[in-house]
Amino acid sequence: MSNSSFVNDWIAIVAVEDLPELGARVFQTPAGPIAIFRVESDHIFAVLDRCPHKGGPLSQGIVHGKSVTCPLHAWNIQLDNGCAQAPDVGCVKTFTTDIQNGLIYFKRSELQSHA
Repeated sequence: MSNSSFVNDWIAIVAVEDLPELGARVFQTPAGPIAIFRVESDHIFAVLDRCPHKGGPLSQGIVHGKSVTCPLHAWNIQLDNGCAQAPDVGCVKTFTTDIQNGLIYFKRSELQSHA
């Protein structure tokens, strides 16, 4: 990807080091509140901060592996695809992220299309 297309297609959100390990931060975007999670393997995931069950704040849940447990009703949501783990059903919107020079970026087009 050329540097100019990266600059035009992506928006810097936060430094990786500013995310707590096994935790999340919430950012208000045109698409709604997005929770950015940092799991123990230092992978970064971004999902709409609303559980598909009753809209609970996933950012306040417990992170384990590549999942988060909703604080309201203990639904386990996979962070890589946003889907609830069986027996629960439903998915939350996920967002593409990229890391460049220690900064986490969102795809601008995803934020606009979901708004």
